[in-house]
Amino acid sequence: MLRAAVLGVILSLIASVPGWSASEYVVGLQVRHFEDQARQNWKGDAARPLATYVWYPAEDGVAMSEIAIPPGNPLFVGGLAARDAPLRNGLGKRPLIVLSHGTGGAGMQMMWLGRALAARGYIAAAVDHHGNTRAEPAYDPRGFMLVWERATDMSRVIDRLLADPVFGPAIDPARIGAAGFSLGGYTVIALAGGRIDLARFAAFCASPRHDATCAPQPEFPEARSQFDALSATDPRVDQSVSRSGQSFLDPRITSIVALAPALGGAFTPASLQAIERPVLIVVGAADRTAPPATNAETIAAAIPGAKLHILDGDVSHYVFLNTCNAAGRQFVPVCTDAAGVDRDAIHQSVVELVAAHFAATLAAPLAK
Repeated sequence: MLRAAVLGVILSLIASVPGWSASEYVVGLQVRHFEDQARQNWKGDAARPLATYVWYPAEDGVAMSEIAIPPGNPLFVGGLAARDAPLRNGLGKRPLIVLSHGTGGAGMQMMWLGRALAARGYIAAAVDHHGNTRAEPAYDPRGFMLVWERATDMSRVIDRLLADPVFGPAIDPARIGAAGFSLGGYTVIALAGGRIDLARFAAFCASPRHDATCAPQPEFPEARSQFDALSATDPRVDQSVSRSGQSFLDPRITSIVALAPALGGAFTPASLQAIERPVLIVVGAADRTAPPATNAETIAAAIPGAKLHILDGDVSHYVFLNTCNAAGRQFVPVCTDAAGVDRDAIHQSVVELVAAHFAATLAAPLAK
């Protein structure tokens, strides 16, 4: 009786921690330093890095703690997870959701979604897109301009996870989805078969319909000028550009979620019309970074059966990043939401939308 009472108290205390309920799985977090041996890093002296963060159902009884981002100087709150906790046994094969961050961001910025999916029984993995991630010591203009390389990152991460001795046996290869934010939204649409045309995008940006996706991005406004200088000396730039219009369709990915997707003016309508996977697109009505009219709405209108959810009110682009702590709200512009916008509440509603989409489209729903 005493043991049961103590257990009840412990469970009630844990359930009172924000972001966790007793009906959810304990969430583990592991990091994998994968590489793509077929591509070089931008320095040209090693394989392309694919640092990958994996959230997953962990064994019951493992203690979770708040994950601060970045670790040394925290500005964002990732949520509760148990680092390097053992993967829970006895669940059978789990669906895998691969996650793509926004331009200049990092895989850990997708933790709010990745850990929520893991708490529901999924394995979720987010990659740092080399040269385009804050997780590395410096940005590289090629990582910002050669954006189609991101889709290959995602496919290689799936390869590595399926071969991973811990996660590979636990992943159901017939149930793989992808979700991405901003430029990550472009990335997952590319993985579904969407193709871009650089000439089409240039024409869009020269037209009266141009939007903020055409302008230098605030994360690295010098990217274009530095890229132009590098392109004259790096033959890999021309090689990559020659692949820009090809299909990056990954047939293993059978369900897509795009959050505030960018580059709507670059996609060819025919390629979007040919997408056969279920697609959910979510965007804030007040998004001025990737305005819905020229991005989310344009993409959704072209994809057969795509579902578009517009978050009403003053919900803007960066609400899809992790919640910020007090220091982040004071010093980081992307932490500032409009008055009355509750980022945690928005995350919760989006998690429900995303989880429902994947439950409906990746075969059987998950249950604990």
